[in-house]
Amino acid sequence: MGYTIIEKILKHNTGVCDIKAGDIVTTNVDRVMIHDIFIPFVADKFEEMGFTKLWDPDKVVLIYDHLVPASQVDDTRHFRKGNEFAEKYGMKNVHRSDGICHQLMTEAGYVKPGDVVFGTDSHTTTYGCVGAFSSGIGYTEMASILGTGQLWVKVPQTIKVTINGELPANVTSKDIILRLIGDLRADGATYQALEFTGDTVKNMTVASRMTMANMAIEAGAKCALFTPDEKTAEYCEIELNDFQKSLVGDPDAVYARELTYQAEDLVPVLACPSQVDNIKPVKELVGTKIDQVFIGSCTNGRLEDLQKAAAVLKGKKVAPFVKLIVTPASRKIYRQALADGTLEILSDAGAIITHPGCGLCCGRTGGILSDGERVVATNNRNFLGRMGTSKVEIFLASPVTAAACAVAGEIMEG
Repeated sequence: MGYTIIEKILKHNTGVCDIKAGDIVTTNVDRVMIHDIFIPFVADKFEEMGFTKLWDPDKVVLIYDHLVPASQVDDTRHFRKGNEFAEKYGMKNVHRSDGICHQLMTEAGYVKPGDVVFGTDSHTTTYGCVGAFSSGIGYTEMASILGTGQLWVKVPQTIKVTINGELPANVTSKDIILRLIGDLRADGATYQALEFTGDTVKNMTVASRMTMANMAIEAGAKCALFTPDEKTAEYCEIELNDFQKSLVGDPDAVYARELTYQAEDLVPVLACPSQVDNIKPVKELVGTKIDQVFIGSCTNGRLEDLQKAAAVLKGKKVAPFVKLIVTPASRKIYRQALADGTLEILSDAGAIITHPGCGLCCGRTGGILSDGERVVATNNRNFLGRMGTSKVEIFLASPVTAAACAVAGEIMEG
C-alpha cells in the first residue's frame, strides 16, 4: 500500500516504519513561527510550564506583522514582551515590520520541502506551497514546543484534488481555492490534508500555490500540500534531495476523497458576506456598488498579485468615492514592485499604498469601514466585524477581479 504526501513527511520525520491516517505520532519540529499577537501569551505560558531555555533558538522565528504600526495603546505591550523574550532566550530570527509572517517564512528561507512547521496562526497552512507540513496551533502547544522541540499529531486523512487544463485569462488560483471551499464547505476538510495535483497545478508559480495553501484552513484542513518541483527548488534556492523529490502521492495511496476539476470550466468567483464558503460567480453580482477595494494580505499580496492588478489598472483611474488600498506582503515584494514600475501604475490609478504587513485583513492600520459599506478584498476571511463594524459587507476575490471592481466602482469581472 502506498502513501500520501503527508504520510511520507510524517514517516520520514518520526522514523516510524509504517504509518497511516489516524495514527498518533510525535513529530520532531523543524521550525516554529510566533507572531506579535500571540507572543505575550506564549512567553507567559512557556515560563509557567517551568522551562528555562529554548530547545533551539535558531529554529524559532518571531514576526511583528499584525500590530505594526501600533493602532491601539495595548499593541506596544506585545512588542515589549516580544523583545524581552527574544533577548532573554537568545532568539536571533526576529522580524520587525519586514512583512507578513506567512510570506516571510518561505521567502526568508525558514521553511524547506518536507519540513514539519507549526505557527501561532491558522494560515500557517501556507507553507504547504513548498511541500512542507505546516499547521496552526495555540499558544499552549507552542510553549511546549519551545521547551521540548516536539509535538504529537494525529496523521490526517487526505483529500486529493486534481486540476487539469489551462485556466481562462481572468481566472487565478484564488478563484480555484474559493471554488473548492464552496464545494467542500467550511467544515468539509476538517483535520484532513488537501493534496493538490494535475497539470494545472504543475504549471502554477509557487506564489499561486501559496494562495491555495493559505486558504486550505477555510475548509477546515489541517494542512495543504504541493509536490516539490524545479520551481520549488528555485524559490527555496536549494537542490531537491531524494526525500523531497519523493513527496508525491503514490498511485495506490488511500484517500478519504478525490475531487477533479477541469481548468477551462472555472470562472471568476467571489466569497460573499459573511462566510468564506458562500461562493458565487462574479457575473451574478455585477453592478453591486462598492466603497472600497483591498489588495494584499498573506493570500494575495505577492508580486504577481500586484502585477495582475496593475495590468487591469494601467492607464485607468479608481472610480470616484472608491478607496483602493494596496499592501505588499513583504519589504522585498514592495521593493520589487517599486523597481519594475508596478507601484507607479497602481499609484497613478489612485491607489493608497501602505507599508508591508497584515493591514486591513485583520482590521488594523487604517481602512476599516462602517455600517452599510462594501469592500472587495483579496484576503482570506470575510467574517462579520473583521474590517470594521458588523454591518460591513466583505466580498473576497482575486486581484484581477478586485482591480476591475476598483475601476468600475461596483462588482465587475476582470
